[in-house]
Amino acid sequence: MGKFQSKVKRNSSKYRADSHAEESAPVQTIQQYSRAHNDAVTYIAALKSDLCVSGGKDKAVVVSNWRTGTALKRFVGHDREVSKISCVFGSNRFFSASRDKSVLMWDLHGKAGSAQKFNGHQLIVTGLAVSPDCTELVTGSRDNTLCKWDVESGQSSLKTAVSRNLVTHLCWVPGESYVVQTSEDKTTRVWDTRDLQVAHTFPLKQYIQMHCDVSEDGRYCVTSSNGFGGQGCEATLWDLRQTKDIVCEYKGHLQSTASCVFLPKGMSDTPLVATTSHDCTVKVWERDTAALVLCVAMVPE
Repeated sequence: MGKFQSKVKRNSSKYRADSHAEESAPVQTIQQYSRAHNDAVTYIAALKSDLCVSGGKDKAVVVSNWRTGTALKRFVGHDREVSKISCVFGSNRFFSASRDKSVLMWDLHGKAGSAQKFNGHQLIVTGLAVSPDCTELVTGSRDNTLCKWDVESGQSSLKTAVSRNLVTHLCWVPGESYVVQTSEDKTTRVWDTRDLQVAHTFPLKQYIQMHCDVSEDGRYCVTSSNGFGGQGCEATLWDLRQTKDIVCEYKGHLQSTASCVFLPKGMSDTPLVATTSHDCTVKVWERDTAALVLCVAMVPE
């Protein structure tokens, strides 16, 4: 579900699950699998119901079966660590961005090398969003630019720059020609991919916006903030239909909230949002009430 960062010892194998209904819960042992990467995992995304794609500091992209913990295929092509992964759920194609300023496309059943390469940014690529039909790609970078690409040709059709817009994440709105983008300038923007122009800007937040996600129905957007000592560190729910005010905030992390996602329908009777934080916790919230449903904390041995 995006970026997981922790200062916990690598051999840690125990986690504590807490909820708003229970002050304490028994320590649970979590099944540990063989490592998919030779260094830290920097990003992860779901490809199919049983497959995930991860990128690492070892410059590799790995497809794994998360149910069995088996690394199925390893892709190598970047010169520096992988910064982001993006894919259309259920497809065989996925994309990786890197500190080497490039984006590569891979095919699950294709050759070991990349199927396409996208070059055009001057700094690390920090945002990737692929259209639902997998024909268009939008990338963002710390060079303040967004680029739109034709997937088949690998050519850039549009490029736009916004001063101080250090991109942190991009997410495509399902069923629409829009992408949501978070930035280090504390702004969340909605871009129209047809002309790569800003269609809407949400009210400015107090802290850097680290990550974003859009609900399956395309109605809501959630963003997460950096912070420290409990200041900032929240996730924010926005309504993409009225785009004016905050719907609600999910507060409770003590350090930067690194990522945020809408959990799939069917997991609960009520819509859920999950967040990860540098405070070594993953929290699950009721989307509409911001009530804390579950907190899983990594505990060092």
